[in-house]
Amino acid sequence: MFGFSELALILLVIFVIVGVKKLPELTRSAGKAARIFKSEKAALKEDGRGDGAAAGSARAGEPGAGRAGRRIVTGVIVDRDQPPTRS
Repeated sequence: MFGFSELALILLVIFVIVGVKKLPELTRSAGKAARIFKSEKAALKEDGRGDGAAAGSARAGEPGAGRAGRRIVTGVIVDRDQPPTRS
């Protein structure tokens, strides 16, 4: 990991490259992106898709298995490289 002196040097280089006028805008957009990422991560955890173990542990076909709104749909696998066949 980085030490304090390396981190300070990296921040100083970024400060010089970006400039004093753009730095507040840059930090504001970085904070906004971090908040969006954090809220999306929390939403995925709440929805149950955040961890693969919990989603795969429910047995398919059991009524009430898995999270609410989950259902099994039967159908035909379609190869998209071939044109559709008409009956």
